[in-house]
Amino acid sequence: MEAVAAFTDTYFPTINGVAYTVATWSRQWREAGGEMSVVYPGNDEYLPEEAEYPVPSAPFPLYDGFRVGIPSTPGGLPDVDLVHAHTPFGLGLAGRRFAHSQGIPFVASFHTPTTEYAQYVSTVPSISQWVSRAAERYEQWFYGGADAVVVPSKVVREQIKARFGDIPIHVVSNGIDIDRFRPVDGAAIRERYDLGDGLLIGYTGRHGYEKRLSELIAATSGLDRDVQLVLGGDGPARDDLEAEARDRGIDVRFLGFLDREELPKFYSAVDVFCLPSPVETQGLVIMEAIACGTPVVGVDEGALVETIDHGTTGYRFPADDLSGFQAAISQAIDNQSRLRQACIDRRNRLDVRRAIKKLGDVYEQVCNGDWPWFSCRYLAD
Repeated sequence: MEAVAAFTDTYFPTINGVAYTVATWSRQWREAGGEMSVVYPGNDEYLPEEAEYPVPSAPFPLYDGFRVGIPSTPGGLPDVDLVHAHTPFGLGLAGRRFAHSQGIPFVASFHTPTTEYAQYVSTVPSISQWVSRAAERYEQWFYGGADAVVVPSKVVREQIKARFGDIPIHVVSNGIDIDRFRPVDGAAIRERYDLGDGLLIGYTGRHGYEKRLSELIAATSGLDRDVQLVLGGDGPARDDLEAEARDRGIDVRFLGFLDREELPKFYSAVDVFCLPSPVETQGLVIMEAIACGTPVVGVDEGALVETIDHGTTGYRFPADDLSGFQAAISQAIDNQSRLRQACIDRRNRLDVRRAIKKLGDVYEQVCNGDWPWFSCRYLAD
């Protein structure tokens, strides 16, 4: 198996899907007999573990909890056969330059549509629009210099084709560790946070504005049945979400960040898991909830169109349709038993080991020079 250097701008202790995916892929790749080193922004709050190589970094003032790593290659990094960048800026750029300088293949993952996060740079629409256009041009240059681009869903593949033209794209699901994420007893979570034994509607993850969690608060506050909304995680939108809950006069429980070990219990404790975000490239938390046997509800946009099997593992609702959101939650509650069994039956499809096998096929192709543009990647510079 190939020796890989994974470069990423987001990693632990930052909690998000990219960090977990990179860490899981690295562990699974090494367990399968390969080598995968992770290059990431160092942080005094996180000590590097096996095959992890931090570089100096500084806080990013416009995005709470995010750090900017110096675009560099750390000393002591072992020899590798290829570079896999998981983000297009900072360390992703360092990985691109390192691969080209060493004459080895460069693979890039598209995890997050950067243009969707322009509001974190400026609240002024004209400036945000300029930033979005500049980000799109940069992304086209960055991914255009890759020997292969990895995306987590077919929806994202078609989006990239429409934006960037004919570049080599492979669909490789992020996958999840189904040994960790499985149905368990969620009673301990209910007891610890005094959630009672009633119906729980839940979400956990970043409280970012792009997640549209205010729509989840609005939907649950107007349901014609007694439910409790529970939000795990944290992020820049939390203060506004708490204020909205107070303004609506409803009791929304904010649990803060949950330890990774607690997440299966959280998913198993809630009756329905919701994600109204339209910008997901796959929806990792949706996959984790399904693997724990919990019905899901999500917006009928982006990759959730694929991740949620409508009527089988949960329900999708039209974007900006509050009544449709409420109807989908009610349907999931009414059909909870059937949906739960369907989720359990789908667990093996979500296994990260399936993703690792596909990833290995991509690595083998680029290392063998099977792509017709393999020898021309330097022209992108």
